Amino acid sequence: MSAPLLMVLASLLFATMGVCVKLASAHYATGEIVFYRGLIGALFIGAVTRLRGGSLRTTVPAMHFWRSLSGVCALCLWFYAIGHLPLATAVTLNYMSSVWMALFLIGGAVVVGAQGSTRIDGRLIGTVLVGFAGVALVLRPTLDQNQLWAGLVGLLSGMLSALAYLQVTALGRVGEPEYRVVFYFSLGGIAAGLASTAWSGFHAHTFKGALLLLATGVLATTAQILMTRAYAIGRTLSNASLQYLGIVFSFLYGVWLFDDPVTWMALAGMLLIVGAGLAATLLRSRSVAPDSTFSATDT
Repeated sequence: MSAPLLMVLASLLFATMGVCVKLASAHYATGEIVFYRGLIGALFIGAVTRLRGGSLRTTVPAMHFWRSLSGVCALCLWFYAIGHLPLATAVTLNYMSSVWMALFLIGGAVVVGAQGSTRIDGRLIGTVLVGFAGVALVLRPTLDQNQLWAGLVGLLSGMLSALAYLQVTALGRVGEPEYRVVFYFSLGGIAAGLASTAWSGFHAHTFKGALLLLATGVLATTAQILMTRAYAIGRTLSNASLQYLGIVFSFLYGVWLFDDPVTWMALAGMLLIVGAGLAATLLRSRSVAPDSTFSATDT
């Protein structure tokens, strides 16, 4: 299967996972959903690794810990936002990660520039400004519906996702395979889910609820595998462009299944964020070494 087709399918599966998370939020707390998503992911990756004769043993446990910490926190915040915001809004705010990474690059250039002579790329500054203009437009309708807190949580999930992506890149550079990164991230989800339900406990399952949890884990893990393969054999910018189809799919799902409102401000904001994200990806690919082939959209 070609890289573009893999990316389109992965984006569709991630959007469908978002639907399952939103529906499951009516039956389970965010921590429970994260727990079952991690459990299913760990079992799936563990079984595939065993069948292929791979190893889950790592020599860099500390790096996995910090990657999992930021990634799981981002995942918890994102799932919370999905449960409390229109689906496309929550997904769009999480996709701000590329813009956050551009902001991190600018911050790094400022720090280095204070110690020497480093020029800050004005185009990166432009992408950040455009991205946050898009955020302002996306969040504006939520003010009328008293959803600002959930909107800020979604925005924070994108920032933490950016930190997780940088850590995934570092793990790739020390030779950690993608499946091992996903496995330890899944273990982190299990630990976070257990910790968050230590006092409240788990909800009783219904057939519908259990099916939604199973679908969330299977869809997320399958989409990660497809996206990993796409980045391994395809072009980074092309993959990043197609990855934003997740916003389109989520928007269509939201209107179709949840009667989410359609406003010109939200649509314009989504377009600005997509444009800023693509521009930031292009500029980063020209200014830094190529990223790891693994993409962690599910943080």
